[in-house]
This record gives sequence, structure tokens and C-alpha cells, in this order.
Amino acid sequence: MAEAAGGVLQERWGGVLLHPTSLPGGHGIGDLGPAAWKWLDWLAAAGCRLWQVLPLGPTGYGDSPYQGLSAFAGNPLFISLDLLVEERLLTAEEVAALPALPEGCVDYGQVQRVKLPVLRLAARRFLEGRPPHLEEPYGEFGDRAAGWLEDFALFMALKEAHGGRAWLEWPQDLRRRAPEALAEARRALAGEVAVHRALQFLFFLQWSRLKDRARERGITLIGDVPIFVAHDSADVWAHPEWFHLDADGRPTVVAGVPPDYFSEDGQRWGNPLYRWEALATEGYRWWVERLRWTMEMVDVVRLDHFRGFQAYWEVPASAPSAREGRWAPGPGAPFLVALREALGGLPFIAEDLGVITPEVTALREAFGLPGMKVLQFAFDGEADNPYLPHNYEPGYVVYTGTHDNDTARGWFDRAPEPTRAFCLRYLASDGREIAWDLVRAAWSSVARWAVAPMQDLLGLGSEARMNVPSRLQGNWRWRLLPDQADEDLAARLAEVNHLYGRTANGR
Repeated sequence: MAEAAGGVLQERWGGVLLHPTSLPGGHGIGDLGPAAWKWLDWLAAAGCRLWQVLPLGPTGYGDSPYQGLSAFAGNPLFISLDLLVEERLLTAEEVAALPALPEGCVDYGQVQRVKLPVLRLAARRFLEGRPPHLEEPYGEFGDRAAGWLEDFALFMALKEAHGGRAWLEWPQDLRRRAPEALAEARRALAGEVAVHRALQFLFFLQWSRLKDRARERGITLIGDVPIFVAHDSADVWAHPEWFHLDADGRPTVVAGVPPDYFSEDGQRWGNPLYRWEALATEGYRWWVERLRWTMEMVDVVRLDHFRGFQAYWEVPASAPSAREGRWAPGPGAPFLVALREALGGLPFIAEDLGVITPEVTALREAFGLPGMKVLQFAFDGEADNPYLPHNYEPGYVVYTGTHDNDTARGWFDRAPEPTRAFCLRYLASDGREIAWDLVRAAWSSVARWAVAPMQDLLGLGSEARMNVPSRLQGNWRWRLLPDQADEDLAARLAEVNHLYGRTANGR
């Protein structure tokens, strides 16, 4: 039986997957202010003990949280303008004068044009005369984040100075981080570097207060760490020696996955691949610091693409699709040993979906990491399908679907007829509320944790899907409307949590 080290899955709990971008609010994108606090109240009223989010970093091309500009930084667009007003870094009039933005979806281009200038204004005011009660926290933050903050702030300032272009398109001395060029950039861009430093402080200040509120309500935060980082990121620019790059900084091989459930051509993600042997010589220090920083923000981490730590799909950078890739060995057990020793435990969930071999399962089980079950994969008509609830063991987290799946309603409506028929038979369902039938199947299973995307609790169709893998644009846009998370829905979920023993202490 798979059991989580450090007691990750000690209790039977239920929860919801909802990225902060999807929270309701008036500024075009979810943020960490009053709507997030209200969301925590709703989760508590619904008897939930878990809130799962996607990666929280600043996004680049395609707006994907899995292609962030940093593996450490927070997304400034999540900063609440309302809370900045409370800190007297903005006025209520300045916020009220902003153009209205759509409520039902995120238009990232509009959000950036409207929100970033006022965030920068607040950051400059903070730097010019920050509130006395934030002086000490600001200094402490700079000390804790010293390992990544200065590189990130300079990277962002340089990116802006070069019209938003990727770092490969900067002048050669900056691409290669010539010391004299970096020193001159820090001098010339000192003001912009300070703004980005301040924005990161404001993000983490608001997030830490939100985390405290979650703890007060007995809610555990599940974060998400992508296995790979974007090529156009502060991490790759600052540490090219840890990635497979040529002399000009271009990837020689990139990440992806072979043909699978999601794509018959596979997925060519394009992320540069690690030089694991170089990372090993330093005790995987960068990974240790990355996960240590993430654990300041959340309680448990979902390790994205866990199978890549055993073996990963290596695609030549010149290949047009992932079909031309090959399996290459990952860092394996020594990597997880190093993390366990450095972090004092492994509070992780292994995202073990896709092409999973016995070797991947053995690695996960050797370190007691809980795996994932997704109900949408269960209904091929075979009783021994490992995703069917009667085949579970307790040491798993079960999902009705993930951010990469269609919604439960959308999946069912589009599924082949044999799949639909078997699903209805298995669930003893008439299909009218298929999403809730799947929720009940997940919650009633022996898997200790059960999570559903908010879209499934609302019974929404494909129009509410969060992400379509391999689609470059139009993802990550869905938002919750203010009246959707109402008392009736909370009461319905609370009843399911109660019936299947997934509230506090099983009561």
C-alpha cells in the first residue's frame, strides 16, 4: 500500500481545485483579496479541508502557469488592489477609475494593460515611503529570498528594457551574463529592479496572510511545482550551466511526452532539460531551495510529471513534434533522498499520470508518495481498470478531473457511447447530474483525499474547461462568477463530505 511520508494523507479529506485566476472579482482576474477570503469561508462552510491551486508564478507566452518566468517568484497580477488601498499605497479613487474588465473570463492582455501600471504605482509609493509596520517584514523578505530575488528582479527589468523580448534576443554580453554588463544594467535599471523587488514583497505579503486565514479555517493548501521551467525564465538565464543549452543559450533537447491519452502526436512542451549530473554535484541545491520556498507558501506540493524523475521524454530541439523523442534516465532515488534529507520529509503528491511503468511506481512507493487517480480515465469497460474506485488503495488522491481534462460534464457529453454506457452502469446513474455522480464516487472511495475542480461542482460543460494540452492560446481563462459559490452549493458539498467522513476528524 502506498502511504505518504510525513503523514500527508492521515485523514479522509475532501477539497476543491480552483486556481486564483478563477476567483471572482472586479479587476479582470482573481486576486488574493476579499474574494479569496470569502472563498476560504465557502470552503469551510462546505466542510472542505483542501484547496488545490496551480503554480503561482508569473506567466509568459500563452499565459500558462506551467511556463512561468520564474520557479520562485509570485505572479504580481494576483496582488489585490483593494488590499493596496487598505495599505494606503493606492487610493480608492484610483482603483475606481480603472476601466471595467470582463468578469466571466480572464483576458490576460487587457489585465496586464490595466492592472500592471497601477501595481507599479503602488510599488513606487511603497519604495518612497513604506508603512512603518512593513519595514521589518520587507527586510526579512529580502533576506529569505536572496537566493533568487535579485536575479529575477534584474531579469524582469532587462526584459522590459528590451520590449518584452526573450533573453535570447538580448545583446550577447547580457545573454552570457558578462559581469561588467550586469553591473551596468543594475546601475542603469536600479529603479525598475527595485519596483520588481517590491512587487514580489507585496505578493508574498498578501499570500502569507491568505495562508494564515486558511490555517485558521482548518484548510490545507496544495500547491503545484512543474518539473520543468520555461526557457525564457530568470532561472535558465541565471543558471545556464544546469540546462542542456548550446553556446548561444539555445536548448539542444527539450521536454515533452510521447503520444498518449491527451494527444496522438504527443506533446512537445519545449522546456529545456536539466543537466541532472551537474545538479547532483551540488546536492540538487537549486531544487532543494525551490521546494523549500514553495513550502513556505503551501502545505503540500503536487510534483508535476513525477514520472520524469525516473525517466523523461527527450525531444531534439530541431524536431517538429514529440514523436521523435526518446526516454532518458531521470535523477531517480538519489534525488528524492537529497530532498528528504534537506527538507526533513517529502510532503508531496506524485502526479503519476501518463505512461507509467513499473519502475515509476516502484520509485513512488519506495518513498511513500501518494499517487493520483482520475475518474475520467476509469470507464473503458474493464473491471480491473486501476482508475475505477473499487481498485483503489487509501494512499491516493482521487480527482474527478484535473486542469488538463475537460470538465466532467464536457467529458461525458463527448465520450464514446461504450464509455458513456459503462460509466452510467458503474455509477447507477441516469446521467442527468453526471458530475455529481462522479463526485460521490470519488468521495465514497477509500482514497484518503478527494478533490474536484470547481467546474465539476457547478456541473459546467466544455465551455468552462481550464486547459487543452498542446493548444497554445485560449487556455487558463475560466472564472467563477460571484453568485456561483452560494450557500446551497456549500450545503450540498458539506453533506457529501459528512456522508463519506471527509470533514474534520471524519465528522
